[in-house]
Amino acid sequence: MRLLSSFHLNYLFSYSELSSRIFFARNRVWLSSVLSASHSHSIAVRSRLSQQLVPLVIDRRRLSIDISLMAFHMNEMEMKEFDAVYPDIVKSLTNDFMQPECEIKAAISRLKEVVDYNVPFGKKTRGLFVVKAFKQICGVDKIDEENVYLAQVLGWCVEMLQAFFLVCDDVMDQSKTRRGQLCWYKKDGVGLIAINDAFSLEAGLYFLLKKYFRHKSYYINIIELFHETTFQTVMGQSLDLLTSSTTGQLEFDKFTIETYNAIVKYKTAYYSFYLPIALAMCMAGITDQQLHNKAKNVLVEMGNLFQVQDDYIDCFGDPAITGKIGTDIEDGKCSWLIVTAFQLANPDQIAIIQENYRKSDPQCVAKVKNVYEKLQIPAVYEKYEEERYKEIVKLIDELDSDLPSNIFCELANAIYKRKR
Repeated sequence: MRLLSSFHLNYLFSYSELSSRIFFARNRVWLSSVLSASHSHSIAVRSRLSQQLVPLVIDRRRLSIDISLMAFHMNEMEMKEFDAVYPDIVKSLTNDFMQPECEIKAAISRLKEVVDYNVPFGKKTRGLFVVKAFKQICGVDKIDEENVYLAQVLGWCVEMLQAFFLVCDDVMDQSKTRRGQLCWYKKDGVGLIAINDAFSLEAGLYFLLKKYFRHKSYYINIIELFHETTFQTVMGQSLDLLTSSTTGQLEFDKFTIETYNAIVKYKTAYYSFYLPIALAMCMAGITDQQLHNKAKNVLVEMGNLFQVQDDYIDCFGDPAITGKIGTDIEDGKCSWLIVTAFQLANPDQIAIIQENYRKSDPQCVAKVKNVYEKLQIPAVYEKYEEERYKEIVKLIDELDSDLPSNIFCELANAIYKRKR
C-alpha cells in the first residue's frame, strides 16, 4: 500500500477504470500513469482535493472506485474551463464585422446563429481531448496559461469541423433530429440553405486558425492536418454514399467487412480520434512521423469500435438518450449490423433483409430488425465490443514510451460501453 503524495494530488489528471486495468496487467499498483499535469487547476481547487483525498490508500480493491470519483470532479472542471472559451470563439468570428457600416453584417449574424445552434451542444469529446492530450504530452513544467488557452481554441476548431460534417451529413441522410433537437436543415426557413451554412462553419474554423495561430511555428502543420483530415472524411463519406446509393438497386455484394472498415477508417476514425491527438502533438512540437503513425494505429482502432457502437445505437439505442432517431436501415447504410447479419443469416433471412432494406415503411424496418434479433445481433455486439476493447488495451500497453499512454486510456474509456 502507498499513500498519495501531495505532489500527485496537485497534478492528478487521468483516473479511468481502463487505466487501472492496464496498470494491473503490467503488475503495477502505482499511479504514475494516472497522474500528470493539470496546470489549470487553481490552488484552492487543489487544496480542496487534498482535504478530500488525504490520506487516500491506494490498493487493488479501492483503486477503481476512488479513480471513478476523482474522474467525475476533474472532468466537470475541465468541461467548465473548455465551455468558458466558447464565447471568445463566437466573438472572434463576429466582432470585427458587426459595425453598422459593415456590408456583410446580416451574413455574420446568420453565422452566429448557425454556430450557436450546431457547435456547443455535443459531447465535445474531440475538442476536450485536444486539451487533455496537450497537457499530458507537455507535462506540467512546459505548459502555461496561454498555451492551454490556445489548445482550448484548437479544440473548438475541431468541434466546428465536426459541426460542418454533421450539418452536411444530416442533409444527405435526410435525418430528423440531432443532439436532441431538430436537424439544422429541418428548422423553419433553413432547408437547403443549410449547405451554405455548413460551408460557413468550415470557413469559420480557418478564420479562427489564422487569427490565433498564424504566428506559431506549428501553424502550417495544423492547417495541413485539418485539410488532410477533411479530405479523408469526405472520401469516407463518398464511399459510404456510393455503397448505400439512394438511386437504383442496392448492390449487397459490396456490403463486406472490407468495405465497411474502409468507410469507418476514412469517414470517422481520422477526424474523430487521430485529429485531436495529432493537433496536440503538433502544438507540443512532436513532428516525428513514426510517432504520429504509432498514435494513428491505435486511434484508428478506437475509431472502428466507435463507429460499430454508433451503428448499433442507431438501430437499438433509445432516442431519449441518444438525442437522434436512427435511420440506417431506411437509408440503406452499409453498417456493421447488416454486414454481420449477412455473415450469420441463412438464405431466407438474407432474402428478408434484402427485400426490406432501404425502405422507409416502418413495417419493412421492423422486419429487418426482427431478423437482427433472431440472429442475436445484440449479444454478438456485446461480445464484439468487449473483444475490441481488450485489443485496444493491448495496443495501448505496447505504445512507445515517448507517447503518454494516459490520454489513449482516457479516450478509450470515454467510448467504452457508451450509450450515446
